[in-house]
Amino acid sequence: MSKISMLINGESRQAANGATFERRNPLDGTVATTAPAATVADAVAAVDAAAAAFETWSRTGPGERRALLLKAAHALEAKAEQLTAAMAAETGAAAPWAGFNVHLAAGMLQEAAGLTTQISGEVIPSDVPGSLALAVRRPAGVVLGIAPWNAPVILGVRAIATPLACGNTVVFKGSELSPATHGLIVEVFKEAGFPPGVVNFITNAPADAAAVVEAIVAHSALRRVNFTGSTRVGKLLAATCAKYLKQAVLELGGKAPMVVLDDADLDAAVNGAAFGAFANSGQICMSTERIVVDNKIADAFVQRLAAKAVKLPLGDPRKGPVVLGSVVDASTVQRCNALIDDALAKGAKLVCGGKAENTLMPATLLDHVTSAMRIYHDESFGPVKPIVRVDGVEEAVRVANDNPYGLSAAVFGRDVARAWEVANRIDSGICHVNGPTVHDEAQMPFGGVKDSGYGRFGGRAGIDAFTELRWITVQTTPRHYPF
Repeated sequence: MSKISMLINGESRQAANGATFERRNPLDGTVATTAPAATVADAVAAVDAAAAAFETWSRTGPGERRALLLKAAHALEAKAEQLTAAMAAETGAAAPWAGFNVHLAAGMLQEAAGLTTQISGEVIPSDVPGSLALAVRRPAGVVLGIAPWNAPVILGVRAIATPLACGNTVVFKGSELSPATHGLIVEVFKEAGFPPGVVNFITNAPADAAAVVEAIVAHSALRRVNFTGSTRVGKLLAATCAKYLKQAVLELGGKAPMVVLDDADLDAAVNGAAFGAFANSGQICMSTERIVVDNKIADAFVQRLAAKAVKLPLGDPRKGPVVLGSVVDASTVQRCNALIDDALAKGAKLVCGGKAENTLMPATLLDHVTSAMRIYHDESFGPVKPIVRVDGVEEAVRVANDNPYGLSAAVFGRDVARAWEVANRIDSGICHVNGPTVHDEAQMPFGGVKDSGYGRFGGRAGIDAFTELRWITVQTTPRHYPF
């Protein structure tokens, strides 16, 4: 068990009233972490500290910001073992997934370091003689970052790194399901030498989340919100941001389709499907949630995918290397079991896996899924995946788009031009041709459409999200006025 603290203005703190909450391991129910249950006063104090630090941090040069972000990248890599242990204890995550989290998050910090010298503007021709018109970017102010538990290192770092590179200060609200993992991330920024108040960290009990978040968003110094999480919570947060006229970047739920065309390389498609569907037990926003396969090759594809899925190692990640660790909680098991029951009752075929009795859930495939079944529409966010058979490209595109979500997608086919055209017709913020739905790189514009949210993280898109664009003019010659 670990007991963690918040960080406000460079000082470790417990909640003002001494309250705490517990995060328990999903497998055995033991207490993994005891964390402070922040009050509204704690939340306001964190924004106050960030606002005070902004006055100096926003004026630091790009070289200083770059050097600190690079130090943070090295410090994060040095905590790989601690982060892996914390993820296993709090969320049941397998070691390969934790290692990937650390590797990609370190890259995000390095990418953010490189962005510090790319925050540029432009000269715009003016109709006023002698007017030098400039579009310039400046830091927005205090940024609230809210990250989830499922990719806690990647998404925790993403909530912080680019805002800092742009000269903003941050209040990071840790997930109630991974507070120690998120606390380790904040330690990284402190160890790297970021000044007090530049990065602040709070944790809250689940019942207090709405009040704590609204207090932060309502604060006059708060200028941006970035949130990664469920569509349900994202809509609530969007309404709160609208209430106070605060801009937000929202990366929400997904039901990513992977389309397997009739000319696909089956081995490549099977490998992409297995990774996209079962990495982190399917608990990734980009997880393959619908396998849409052409009837001409469906039998062979399903047979090969099932053969691979049944061999994926499943077990307690604290006891050795596995691919499928524990899912995050019993509610995931209940949700996925109900989806299986519904699909089988309506004619689906269980290819492999099946219902689970605990949070160690096997890789499960349901074939012959139709739109009458809940799993066709609902996000499983677990290792239970539907296979939908279609006839031809037109039906494949229709099925791929037959969902309110639009985050990631994939298309497999040997005729790359044809696959590209299919990819262009899928409504998603991200689509990979002959690659898995689960893929991220720090420099890429990352985000969704429809119910998967709005705004973009990553690379130069992150600069747009976390700076204000200003128009400034300098009159270099005498100006004529009409009166």
